[in-house]
Amino acid sequence: MGLFKKKVDVVESENDKEVKPKKAGREVVEAVVIALILALVLRAFLVQAFKIPSGSMEDTLLVGDHLLVNKASYGIQLPRPAWIKVFGVTIPFFETTLKPVWGKIERGDVIVFKYPWDRNKDFIKRVVGVGGDRVEVRDAVTYVNGKKFDNPYEVFKDGGWGGIRNYGPYIVPEDHLFVMGDNRDRSSDSRKWGPVHISDVRGKAFMIYFSWNREEGNIRFDRIIDRIK
Repeated sequence: MGLFKKKVDVVESENDKEVKPKKAGREVVEAVVIALILALVLRAFLVQAFKIPSGSMEDTLLVGDHLLVNKASYGIQLPRPAWIKVFGVTIPFFETTLKPVWGKIERGDVIVFKYPWDRNKDFIKRVVGVGGDRVEVRDAVTYVNGKKFDNPYEVFKDGGWGGIRNYGPYIVPEDHLFVMGDNRDRSSDSRKWGPVHISDVRGKAFMIYFSWNREEGNIRFDRIIDRIK
């Protein structure tokens, strides 16, 4: 019986050698697929990473800043069918639109949203006016409802685009937002292409998790894990 039992064990081990690699390979593929799906769901509904490519939000955000956006800050992101790019490959998936059911978009918030003139692009700006507000720019000073808009992060660095130093007055439609870049003279914003619908808001930017200074070729360590104000 002992010999017989030993032979059976050997046969089972040999079979396992054939089956285990196949099973292990399948499990790896399944794990990768599940991880990808979870990452896409997390990106769509909760937190998404973005990179700053221009100087329109200086000095709040610099070119090369990598930041995180809370997509659940103001409500639920409702899905709808769409094509998205993953690692440069376009695949059928979905995009989201904001349903504001909690929180409140306030003046001064730094938000990411779908660019009204090209919905495949995402822009980041600061909220200056909400629905019903009267926005006006006079001699580069911004006024909301007749009062100067207090933004301690506002700067004027003309980068060649040229700012709009006189604008309005303009009444922001309901369910819309008037947004401007902190670098007033280098920002293409609501002064040029109008307000942003609330449903197009992707979320509130809350933290810089990495920053690369491409001009000097080094990491800006002082900006890592820096809260966005």
